[in-house]
Amino acid sequence: MMEKQKVENHRSSLKNSLNDVKLYIDGSFVEADSKDTFLNIDPFTSEPLNTVAKGDERDIDKAVTAAKKAFQIWGKEKQKERLKYVYKIGELIEARVEEIALMESLDTGLPIKQTKKQVERAAQNFRFYADMVKTHLYGEAYQVDDEFINYTVRKPVGVAGLITPWNAPFMLETWKIAPALATGNTVVLKPAEWSPLTANLLAEIIDEAGLPKGVFNVVHGYGETAGAALVRHPDVQIISFTGETTTGSEIMKNGADTLKRFSMELGGKSPIIVFEDADLDRALDAAVWGVFSFNGERCTANSRLYVHERIADLFLTKLKERVKNIVVGDPLDDRTEVGPLITKEHYDRVMNYIQLAEDEGCELFWGDVPEPFSDRNFVPPTLLLQAKNEMRVVQEEIFGPVMAVLTFQTEEEVVEMANDVKYGLAAYVWTNNIKRGHKIAQMMESGMVWLNSQNVRDLRIPFGGSKYSGIGREGGHYAFDFYTETQIIHVAVGNHRIPQFGKNSGG
Repeated sequence: MMEKQKVENHRSSLKNSLNDVKLYIDGSFVEADSKDTFLNIDPFTSEPLNTVAKGDERDIDKAVTAAKKAFQIWGKEKQKERLKYVYKIGELIEARVEEIALMESLDTGLPIKQTKKQVERAAQNFRFYADMVKTHLYGEAYQVDDEFINYTVRKPVGVAGLITPWNAPFMLETWKIAPALATGNTVVLKPAEWSPLTANLLAEIIDEAGLPKGVFNVVHGYGETAGAALVRHPDVQIISFTGETTTGSEIMKNGADTLKRFSMELGGKSPIIVFEDADLDRALDAAVWGVFSFNGERCTANSRLYVHERIADLFLTKLKERVKNIVVGDPLDDRTEVGPLITKEHYDRVMNYIQLAEDEGCELFWGDVPEPFSDRNFVPPTLLLQAKNEMRVVQEEIFGPVMAVLTFQTEEEVVEMANDVKYGLAAYVWTNNIKRGHKIAQMMESGMVWLNSQNVRDLRIPFGGSKYSGIGREGGHYAFDFYTETQIIHVAVGNHRIPQFGKNSGG
């Protein structure tokens, strides 16, 4: 009882400390040009947290104009001087991990234990990309006999439009902002309207770091207004988007007329395949974590479980026990493993899919939601048993704490089922036959595969998907292909032959 009261008091104190959120344009926190605002809603209580400035096309134009002007200085800044700012941002984030994690949890419903790790990763993103620019932002040189040297240089592109999601907002914002700034671009960020708090904190941190005015800008607002205006703006050269596949397709259409460069990290419906010889306890840990962490609201979630029929009964018995024991509760409570979904709208969407699963013939197995939370945005950890590959709930992204369970007999069968969806972001394979593991991994139609591993990341490697899950790769030096322009310079070092048109053709 005392612990519950402590958490409630903490929540009340956090809410009372909140100010309304403004836009951050050209080094100043300002109201929207229209003076319009929208409410930011607490996922846990469905009550308003604060109001947020509602940016639109006019605010986007101001931000892009400021960013374009700032690029003339920032893009030419000495690398050493530019990276001082990038390192400083990482240091300031690290100094405020607790505060940022609490705000992230309050704003998104993500359990506080998970948001702390995300914020720590966010600080690392800035340090990592500052280091990466120093060691890997280089060109190539080719000698052609004794006549030419051809070489390449990497140059910043210009104004980067970054559109980020609500499921892990702070970490994913820094994942884009850090390489954009480190390579010399200026930024206009359009954060998800459902999770504005930590984007505002990031603006405060970057302001404190002393970045020149206009280098970094934040315009809050809705996707169909502020987001669409950012995509259409002729002075924005690149758009990096993380979010839902249909929205990504629409963004590419809207940016086509101005020939923008796109990086798209979109939806997923990732399989986890457990063979009969797998380390079942470790595979169980990975399967449960991979779909129920982040409240199930993660693009790389292993939302389709394929388990070999020889071990299916044993594995499912253990899986059901784990699902029943998952702690569902207040995201600000350290004991909580699954919190509320971010909005009532999203809760309804996920619950509609669970009803569809039952209509399609699945047997439902539920975890437990404590009685005090039964009328809120809590979806219990859910298994869709007796699922079939052709069902909509197996084919479509649900984006909640829901996992479809299927069985298989042969390698050929499971590969066909795993690949038989439109998405191709991630896949997970569990087997102690390492030869088979590599073979199956390479047969997966996905941008990323984890073999005998949960979803762990190395910042040096690329991240991205195939098919309907995205276009391009970010992460490590691969981000430079997106955030920089490669210029090729050809130098003559000898007197090579040049055709002499018209020299001897007279008379």
